[in-house]
Amino acid sequence: MKRVIDGSDVVNDYADASFSTAVIGWQKTHGRHALPWQNTRDAYRIWLSEIMLQQTQVTAVIPYYQRFLESFPDVATLAAAPSEAVMALWSGLGYYTRARNLHRCAQRVVAEYGGLFPSDPELLADLPGIGRSTAAAIAAFSYGKRAAILDGNVKRVFARVFGVEGYPGSKAVEDLLWRRAVALLPSENIESYTQGLMDLGATLCTRSRPACGNCPLQARCVAFASDRVSELPIRKPKKALREKSTAMLLLVDQGHVLLEQRPDSGIWGGLLSLPEIAASTAADDAVFDTALALIVARFGEMDDYCKLQPFSHTFTHFKLHIAPYRITLARRLHQAAEAGYLWYPQHKLHAAPLPAPVKKLLLELFGEADLLTPLN
Repeated sequence: MKRVIDGSDVVNDYADASFSTAVIGWQKTHGRHALPWQNTRDAYRIWLSEIMLQQTQVTAVIPYYQRFLESFPDVATLAAAPSEAVMALWSGLGYYTRARNLHRCAQRVVAEYGGLFPSDPELLADLPGIGRSTAAAIAAFSYGKRAAILDGNVKRVFARVFGVEGYPGSKAVEDLLWRRAVALLPSENIESYTQGLMDLGATLCTRSRPACGNCPLQARCVAFASDRVSELPIRKPKKALREKSTAMLLLVDQGHVLLEQRPDSGIWGGLLSLPEIAASTAADDAVFDTALALIVARFGEMDDYCKLQPFSHTFTHFKLHIAPYRITLARRLHQAAEAGYLWYPQHKLHAAPLPAPVKKLLLELFGEADLLTPLN
């Protein structure tokens, strides 16, 4: 039995130096080396990329990452930015809790660490939105710290190579994978090893159609040897997808759209969106008309409304059915706007912090050219 120490006494028999040697050698020759956040020790840039890459593909992240750096070139700039500016740049990337945590994390790094990210993985993991695996990646790439990662890609590699049974998201299996991850850490070249694990999972050991013939771990892979590559890792037991419905109100007046600030918690937290009427109300025409009239009366006098084409948006845990209604006003009330609501210019909606399906609806309704060209 071998002892591997990584911030705590971890005793197991999973250590195998040949594993890390194979990963490091492959990464140096065949791994990714030209991503925008590579070839730097800047902890801010590495942290930003790691947060964006949580549950999101590299190709989707790159343009967002570049735009963020243009607007917020360092952690102090991001910390000082208004939350709506951060959410606007994040709009469309999904999982909006990441954006709120990103902003809070930047503020804490400035307030508690003088704008310098700590090198200790435990201190990093204590910051909003980071967690153990992301903290290890930041510490490894920024400071060369020997710390274990265990993201979704790495779980898949380990499950296949070592023939790990059980769903990797369950606590018992995840604990086992963490013990293995710590035990397999190399004594040097931690950056190449960490990047290599990520690259293997992202480019070769993919969820579907893995390129086993090019994998440096094929000779030791239990899943390959037993013809179980398609079975491992064990998938999460499926649950019936819940379904919800809502009516969205698109009030327009003189080149402006009424938007509502959503609360920080819940779906689309902190974003702007369209006012809504509960599905139970919308199900009864007479009740819906009354509810609609009451809402519109707070902002002006209604001229007419029409129902637009319904559509659906699927989240991780449920499917949302949206029935949009366009309402035109005969006269808008010009007193101070109600708290949480604002009239937003149509030509600026393309840059507004809107949920992706709402932005898509508005782009299709007004036409992209109208949204990108200032009104007279």
